[in-house]
Amino acid sequence: MTYPRNFSHIGLSVTDLEKAVEFYTKVMGWYLIMPPTEITQDESAIGVMCTDVFGEGWGSFKIAHLSTGDKIGVEIFEFPQAERRENNFEYWKTGIFHYCVQDPDVEGLAAKIVEHGGKQRMPVREYYPGEKPYRMVYCEDPFGNLVEIYSHSYELTYSAGAYQDKL
Repeated sequence: MTYPRNFSHIGLSVTDLEKAVEFYTKVMGWYLIMPPTEITQDESAIGVMCTDVFGEGWGSFKIAHLSTGDKIGVEIFEFPQAERRENNFEYWKTGIFHYCVQDPDVEGLAAKIVEHGGKQRMPVREYYPGEKPYRMVYCEDPFGNLVEIYSHSYELTYSAGAYQDKL
C-alpha cells in the first residue's frame, strides 16, 4: 500500500560547521540537538554505517544535528577537504538544488540571511499578484546552499490552482 511518508531530515554540506551552526540557530531559529562532533572511520556502529555510505577511506568528518520548528531534522556535515561549488545552481542536473522554509516575513528573513553572510538571489515575488498575499524568494546561506522562503504553506500555495492557466 502506498501512503505519504513524513519528511524526516535533510543533510547539508558546509565548509565551516561551527559557523553553520551559528547561522542556522541565529538566523533560522533552529534548535541545536547535537553539537558539532567528530566522526572517524572505525568499527563503531556509526563508523561502519558511514563506510557503507561513503566507501572505504573516508577518514573523518564533523557533524551537528539541528531541528526545525516543525520537527524536521537538519544534519550539517563538514568534510576535511570541504570546498564550495563554483556553480551552486546547476538546476538542470539531478539532485536536490534547494530546500524551502516558511516565514510570513519573507523580506525580513531574506534581509537577515544577507546580514549574516548569505545572499538574496532574486527580488521577492508574488504568486497571485493583487489576488492573494503568497510571496517567495530564493536566497543562499553563507555556504552556497540554496534556500527558498515561502510566506504561506506549500499546501495553501499550490492547492489554490497555481499555474492552472499554464496547463
